Amino acid sequence: MTDDFMTLVQARYSCRDYDPDRPVEHEKLIQCLEAARLAPSACNSQPWHFTVVEGREMILKTAKCLQESGMNQFTDNAGALIVINEEPAILKAVIAEKMDSQSYAQIDIGIAAAHICYEAASLGLNTCILGWLNEDRIKQLLNIPMEKTVRLVIAVGYAREEKHYNKKRRPMEEICDFIG
Repeated sequence: MTDDFMTLVQARYSCRDYDPDRPVEHEKLIQCLEAARLAPSACNSQPWHFTVVEGREMILKTAKCLQESGMNQFTDNAGALIVINEEPAILKAVIAEKMDSQSYAQIDIGIAAAHICYEAASLGLNTCILGWLNEDRIKQLLNIPMEKTVRLVIAVGYAREEKHYNKKRRPMEEICDFIG
């Protein structure tokens, strides 16, 4: 099981060149969201809500909300966009009182986003997690209440051309200490 997961981790990359003529199957999006739904969260609070943008016209409109200052132009070609809103984290009062310096909701959303991306990769889809966005424009376009917080958008689709990267990461000894 570990080998299969590590193969998936090594193969997944942030795609920035989607095939606009290949829409993402709705069933595959459901599977990705099911993986996110099952993601762990602090006190099982599940502080997320997903808005899935399908259909070329809405994808193009939503993509414009991600492209200010020349960023994320590739999102025009995504097969779908998944907008992740932060919901209030319901933590048990005893825990919340003792741990008020930590924002678990944002951590939990990151975990859910990773689950989406790895499930997508297992289904032959490509993804890119985006944090550069015009939150107010997205909320207006997608009828998301203004009091909500949009944390991330995940572009999902099929790569125009499948690429395999040698991931450049810092060596283990720079990022980890073992103490025993």
